[in-house]
Amino acid sequence: MASTFGKAFKVSTWGESHGKAVGCVVDGCPSNLELTVDDIQRELDRRRPGQNSVSTDRLEADAVDVLSGLFEGKTLGTPISMVVLNQDADSSKYEAIKNTPRPGHADFTWRAKFGHVDFRGGGRSSARETVGRVAAGAIAKKLLNVFGIQTIGFARSIAGIDSAEEFDVSLKGFADLVDSNPVRCPDPEIAKEMEDAILAAKARGDSVGGVIEAVSLGVPLGLGEPVFDKLNADLAKALMSIPAVKGVEVGWGFKLSSLRGSEANDEFTFQKDEVKLLTNRCGGILGGISTGMPIVVRVAVKPTASISKKQKTVDLEKQIDANISVSGRHDPCIVPRAVPVVEAMINLVLADHGRRSGLIPAKIKWG
Repeated sequence: MASTFGKAFKVSTWGESHGKAVGCVVDGCPSNLELTVDDIQRELDRRRPGQNSVSTDRLEADAVDVLSGLFEGKTLGTPISMVVLNQDADSSKYEAIKNTPRPGHADFTWRAKFGHVDFRGGGRSSARETVGRVAAGAIAKKLLNVFGIQTIGFARSIAGIDSAEEFDVSLKGFADLVDSNPVRCPDPEIAKEMEDAILAAKARGDSVGGVIEAVSLGVPLGLGEPVFDKLNADLAKALMSIPAVKGVEVGWGFKLSSLRGSEANDEFTFQKDEVKLLTNRCGGILGGISTGMPIVVRVAVKPTASISKKQKTVDLEKQIDANISVSGRHDPCIVPRAVPVVEAMINLVLADHGRRSGLIPAKIKWG
């Protein structure tokens, strides 16, 4: 089972939802990067369960412990190992449904492939695994910031409620605006509608999904490889690896398929002796290589699979049809807590390509 992502800046995640702990090992981070535990904890707090009424009731502190690779506030260039203890896991609800796979969940396919699985809370297929991704992404974020690269994500739509406004993520305080409400939508009025829709679904024993948009600013021209390791291909792989993500588009994405070439192409111009794009319908990537324009991606997140509403399933032990109603503590909408996960995976891809291209050296130099 592959659990490592990246080539030059790599992360390996480990742990199960109801095991003793979850964590990760980051390899390929340059030495001399100023980094504190608070830098990592800040991102984990954004992903943490039990934040508000639209998230799961599971209460985890998600306090990170850095075991290696960090000394006197700077990275050593050696592997950075991090661990987060699972302190509020309740496995009591899962024994009764261990032979009845939850519709929409990975229970059936994981059991069919591996035979022996940890059925408690979904084991490693649980979104709890993303703790390691966010911890690693926090390091990538700090590294990219040294080179003027920043990624900001937000909820574009939830439960079919869409914010059509074109946001300028470069505005000062935009990231704080996103985190100022439970659903992480920068439009306060739409955010309230989204929150109400999530709570209504929760009251019905159901769930809803949505779309996350993320914009990466300051990405230089030239990141990415032209064939199989296209920047957009690696971004798609990274984002599609997040639990519950079922679709990814870059730039105008599927909208481009209905346009003529004259409407879809981004024309070029000279600005201060540099070639620039007049528009950014390509989302900052052409031929798998960054253009120097903002990279724009959108991610489709399906409704949470675990719901208390009665559904049809099968009993694998008795080999008969059955019904299932999933109790326990689950997010009625994954979108708000998935925003920092999306940011983390984008940052991991950009850090990896930055290292591979030579943009990011093996040692950070200051001043």
